[in-house]
This record gives sequence, C-alpha cells and structure tokens, in this order.
Amino acid sequence: MSQYNEREACNPIALDASDFNQSASLPYGLQTNHVYSAMNDFLIFLGFVNSQLHTKQIDRLESMLMPANFSSIVGEFMCSTIPKYCSNIVKNRYHNGHPDLIPATLFPNDAVQHGPHGIEIKASRYLRAWQGHNPEDVWLMVFAFDSNRPKDVMPRPFRFVKVVGAKLSKDDWLFSGRSDTVAAR
Repeated sequence: MSQYNEREACNPIALDASDFNQSASLPYGLQTNHVYSAMNDFLIFLGFVNSQLHTKQIDRLESMLMPANFSSIVGEFMCSTIPKYCSNIVKNRYHNGHPDLIPATLFPNDAVQHGPHGIEIKASRYLRAWQGHNPEDVWLMVFAFDSNRPKDVMPRPFRFVKVVGAKLSKDDWLFSGRSDTVAAR
C-alpha cells in the first residue's frame, strides 16, 4: 500500500464506474448508476469535510470518531442520498424505522416502524459477517469501505471496497452468539 501524508489522506479514492455490475438486479427501480452517484456524493462530502478539518489541524472525520459512529455516518449518508437519484424510494421517516429505504408513497407520510418492503442499508469496514438485530426477510445493501480508525498511525484515504445487495430470507442469517444479534452468512 502506498504511503500517504495527512493532507493526501483527506482526499478519498475515486470510484471507477466500470467496477459496477451494470446487469445487477436491484429492487424498486434502483439502478447501479444511482448507487454510484450516491457513493460519489459521499466521497465529495468526506473530502470537503476532511480538507476543511485539515486546515484547522483537526483529525479527519474517520480518525476522530469511534468506528461504529463513522460507519453510521456512511450508512445514513447513503440512506439520505440514494433517493436523490431514484425517485421510486425514500428514506424511511419513522425514527429508527425498518427498513431504511422504502418505496415512495407506499406508507402514510413515507414512514413505517417495521415494514416488509424496502431496502435495509449497512456500512461496514468488514467484508462479511454483517450484523443485524433480527433474522428476517429483507433486501440488504452493504457498503464496505476501508478507512483509518482513531488508533491508526499511518494515514490513508477513505475508499469504498465494494457494495453488495441481495434479498435475504430468515434462513440466510446465522446466530452469532449474542441474544439480540444475528449475522448474515
């Protein structure tokens, strides 16, 4: 891996549109170019924020936040941004509603506490064994990324590693040993 200085690490690694599977079958009219655009918006956002922080000699966002909090920001950004590009889906307006993205106008006020239709979004530094609270039938989309953590010494820029999505059934989930948590296989 290349060596980066702190200023260089403020600039995330750009996406390559040719890395996206154009024949991917996504639900609710979502297309790979919508996902690409939302991911690219995140890279612009993060580069801007980190560059501004750097001018004040403040740690980059991914270096100052607890890893779970930063992953949450990545996931929430995707939930808020994907609907900008795909008008068939909206961010679930129910506080902590499930799933994160739901079909537009299907539920009153685009809000549902727990519904059978939509896409659950996760962001993770891990390439497998993503966790959820309940084994269930759900369309899951995971944005896997690599970035610094607060404990890291050598700076490196944020990069998306992959994005995967699939319709999962209860049988796809594996109990991980905690009473309220299961992991996708």
